[in-house]
Amino acid sequence: MTMTKRIEKIRDNYVNTKPHISYERAWSWTKSFKESEGLPHILRVGKAFKATCEEISVNIWEGELIVGTSGEFRKTAILTPEFGWQWIDEEIDTFPERKQDPYDVTRGQVQFIRENIFPYWKGKSVEEAFLVRTSDETKKIGVDTGFLDTDSKWRNGIGEISPDYIDVLLPKGYAGIKKDAEMHLAQLDEAVAEDKKKIDFYKSIVLIAEGMMILGSRYAEKAREMATEETDPLRKKELEEIAEICTHVPANPPKNFREAIQFVWFVQLGGILSENPLAWNPGRFDQYMYPYYEADLKAGAIDYDTALEYVQCLWLKYSEWAWTISKNTASFFAGYTNFENLTIGGTKVDGTDATNAISYMAIQATKECMTHQPTLSCRIHPDCPTEFMEAVTELVSTGCGFPAIHGDRTGYQMLSNLNYEPEDAKDWNNCGCVVPHSRKTFQWTSAASISFAAALEFALNEGKSRLSGQSVSLHEKDPKTFTSFDEVMAAWKKQFKYMVKQGVISLITAQEIHREIGHRPFMSACNESCLEKGQDLVDGGAKYNIGPVFTGVGLSVTANSLAVIKKLVFDQGKYTLSDMIDAINADWEGYENLRQEALACPKYGNDDAYVDAIAKSLESFFYDEVTAHKDLYGNRFVTAFMGISNYLPTGKVLGATPDGRYAKDPISEGVSPYTGTDTSTCLAALRSAAKMEHDIHSGGTLLNLRLNQDLVKTKRGRSNLGAMLQSYFAIGGFHVQFNCISNDVLLDAQKHPEKYRSLLVRVAGYSAQFTNLSKEMQDSIMARNVHEAF
Repeated sequence: MTMTKRIEKIRDNYVNTKPHISYERAWSWTKSFKESEGLPHILRVGKAFKATCEEISVNIWEGELIVGTSGEFRKTAILTPEFGWQWIDEEIDTFPERKQDPYDVTRGQVQFIRENIFPYWKGKSVEEAFLVRTSDETKKIGVDTGFLDTDSKWRNGIGEISPDYIDVLLPKGYAGIKKDAEMHLAQLDEAVAEDKKKIDFYKSIVLIAEGMMILGSRYAEKAREMATEETDPLRKKELEEIAEICTHVPANPPKNFREAIQFVWFVQLGGILSENPLAWNPGRFDQYMYPYYEADLKAGAIDYDTALEYVQCLWLKYSEWAWTISKNTASFFAGYTNFENLTIGGTKVDGTDATNAISYMAIQATKECMTHQPTLSCRIHPDCPTEFMEAVTELVSTGCGFPAIHGDRTGYQMLSNLNYEPEDAKDWNNCGCVVPHSRKTFQWTSAASISFAAALEFALNEGKSRLSGQSVSLHEKDPKTFTSFDEVMAAWKKQFKYMVKQGVISLITAQEIHREIGHRPFMSACNESCLEKGQDLVDGGAKYNIGPVFTGVGLSVTANSLAVIKKLVFDQGKYTLSDMIDAINADWEGYENLRQEALACPKYGNDDAYVDAIAKSLESFFYDEVTAHKDLYGNRFVTAFMGISNYLPTGKVLGATPDGRYAKDPISEGVSPYTGTDTSTCLAALRSAAKMEHDIHSGGTLLNLRLNQDLVKTKRGRSNLGAMLQSYFAIGGFHVQFNCISNDVLLDAQKHPEKYRSLLVRVAGYSAQFTNLSKEMQDSIMARNVHEAF
């Protein structure tokens, strides 16, 4: 099947429309909070959510079968001033023109927001509380610096949750969730001190459930109203069906496949309205959707093509939501990405293969729609069906950057290392970009980005930024006086350890604030343990409360740089460390011979033990240092080498590095080789990456590679790719993804973006429309080495 005209039309609108700011949600939230002064915060959130569901615009767009938007525009970006409004006030005038992730907004909207919304939140937002409580020392290195970044945890809603469709949402519906909460309330006593907080929690759950049921009924009413005025008999019937469906869900458990699709989108929409979240993950879609499809198929109520169209409608709804973020955050998460990670394949809890018809349908929907969401992830186990591997590698061959491909066993081991029970670890899904996760988990998976290369710059520049000359980190002695490679490494460790400490301080502060004014009753209503305990997520209600994740950035750049110093200065003695420092201070100007020798030194990503051993030592120190700290809940912090677009902003703030990189150039992401330096085979790059101990980095590890599209044009080529993937996972690798689009096409897309609006590329742990990326990001993608052989 190819896309229907309906899907083509909706997709054209999605591709060619810029997101538009809506203040409706923020206005409802603000009015409600004004009226609820003095109440417990969690109840205020519940009331504000219900008010939003009662007041927000209800629109059913032309041709839609799956309905629901977060504002008055089809492609809406909402505001959440309770988390942060200052950055919006500072940036909103330039929203339409900013280089990365611009949003349309009218002057009238800006005036209304500034006059009616911002004044109430002055002094009340999470952002303000964080900045007040954070010391100048921590701010100097960790607020809008590019060295250490935590701002997605105190300027935005948290997200990073996978709703429990299997044990909570689909079996109960929101009427059932409300009924259970009321049952718990009947058993609690306000005269018992320890019951008081639980009473507030369950009251908030009732408000959330009522809000969701109101939202569904309003869409049902809207569809009936439109049906009475519709002259096209076919569309009239569709609207009547939408009315019937929205009358039933999300209040009640869905009866069939189409109702289940609409239910899933209503849950997604509720999460968006609750906190504009990062990484609001649909989870193991094929596992919870297949029973509905199987039942309908047996009853003769559906066929594959009809089901596929519903799935494509859902894919487009996922992609129409735009995450509203600051300019700084957008540089770390470029491309309107919001990380709605949807996982397919893998094994069931009993170890048998989990793939089914929905697994293939998800791949086909991605291939035909070419939307940037959901972020499609595939779990590959040793005995996965040949047909599934073929479908995965065929999707790779299209060049869209999907799917993210994961080793099933390593994902299981990552969660086992966090003390998950085996049945929960085996049921893992992806969160965000490449984070092994569970629907029973509370965790900040993308909590801090920490630059390995910044620590090296501080070590080789007396604790100062090379570009600004300002003292940013711990003072270090003149690097020209270092007499051994061990002394260089010790200086790097000293600086890196200090950066970790400041990140920990930032995140514990943010956790403390969220526990006070960041309650999440909507997300808690999606978590079985929270509902059973009567505890919000921020109070530790989930079954698994995992420490925040530090994401390491610049591993390969730093390893390459240290390898150059070790080889040219201390092993061969061809240059002094003074020569090297002078060269990078001059951004290599006048030192071209030295730069060429630096470029010729061993580079990570080529299966070269000399440099890979250094990368391994950096990785080990990172893990040991981060996991030595505990968070507000007593959990160990967690490490990751995941890949968002952080390698671009973290590079912009750095001077030249000893590996031959120029000042302000991007650094590197995940466990990927530095741009253009993996000049051996694709297999060599995989072997370098596999030397890292993936399973201890339970926040996920990312490997981003490029292939010549000719390699995967034929069935044999794709079969070779599949075999190579299985080999990589067999030696401990966790994730890999591929770009296959040629630079000729990408260069033409830069020159003629109007011809390439739908062109998808892999940015990091996600794909995005190429024309929605800044030129700097586009150039960085084109600079990656293209592997001509496996």
